Amino acid sequence: MPDPSAADRLTEADLALIDALQSAPRAPWSSIAQATGTAASTAARRWERLRGDGLAWITAYESARSVVVAHVEVRCAAPEVTANAGRLALLPWVVSVYEVAGDFDLLLTVGAADLPMLGRVLRDDVRALPGVTEARVRVTMTQYGEGGDWRMRALSKADRVRLPQRSRSGRVSYSDTGHDRHSEEDQHLLTVLGRDGRIGHRALGQELGVSEHTAARRLRRLLTDGGVVLRCDFAHRTAGLTASVVYRAAVPHAECDEVGSALARLEPVRLSVSVSGEDNLLVHALLHGLSGAEAFEASLRDRFPTLDVTARTVVLRTVKRVGWMLDERERAVSHVPPRPPA
Repeated sequence: MPDPSAADRLTEADLALIDALQSAPRAPWSSIAQATGTAASTAARRWERLRGDGLAWITAYESARSVVVAHVEVRCAAPEVTANAGRLALLPWVVSVYEVAGDFDLLLTVGAADLPMLGRVLRDDVRALPGVTEARVRVTMTQYGEGGDWRMRALSKADRVRLPQRSRSGRVSYSDTGHDRHSEEDQHLLTVLGRDGRIGHRALGQELGVSEHTAARRLRRLLTDGGVVLRCDFAHRTAGLTASVVYRAAVPHAECDEVGSALARLEPVRLSVSVSGEDNLLVHALLHGLSGAEAFEASLRDRFPTLDVTARTVVLRTVKRVGWMLDERERAVSHVPPRPPA
């Protein structure tokens, strides 16, 4: 993958803005400006440039409590890898797609309404693809930290306290039945919010065909009840985070919660979840180059003596991340609203 051009590299001011929006995705520009030491108009203008260039975006998706989530490792014939990645990325229930280097070729994050539905779509839509020889499924059991919790850490603590504070999602048990499914009206709102998580109430009302007041009320309810996650995301490579590594690990089951939660608090870790199988933890780390993997793994050995890293997988290309299709430079180019299969 080519290095990002100079025009694509995020500046310190860009990173501070992204950090602020990670903490408070819908905060007024006046609050964002106070935290980043700039004017509200400057912050808004800088954000529109980043968003327009596909370098950063704010999206929304269903929380862990309302969907069955699994991580699927796919092996397929070499000539079909890229084509299958493209086919899978167009499916709304396939949330994320990565081309990877390891003991398989593609890594998927998928969502379904319940376990039987998950089994059906994996059989019909993944294993039936040309050249697929194996699809190994790891059902997510517990979330300790996810991408919406991760922070760029470009702001000082003094600047961060100027923002409305939201707590980390923390430990969340994943659904296995989809019992908290959203209504069609809320699904429509979630789709709009997924495209633009900062959309104003008036524009949101126009999209939904309701009044500005009604749109604001529905949005507030959806965010307050915890069924939706807002997330500011960006092209990682443009911030020097050029290595994305996924680890499978095993710990004694009695220590899984303690270790999984501690892993989620580590600076490089953007995902820490427990999964089905003997390798009961899945950890996704963002590193400043592959050379950072050795130091990160050494820190794991020092801090977690019972943790056994059983496999590491390097992401070669992110095809889709939480509903957003990305280009070769990880810039967002189009949105496929995540939605479990009917």
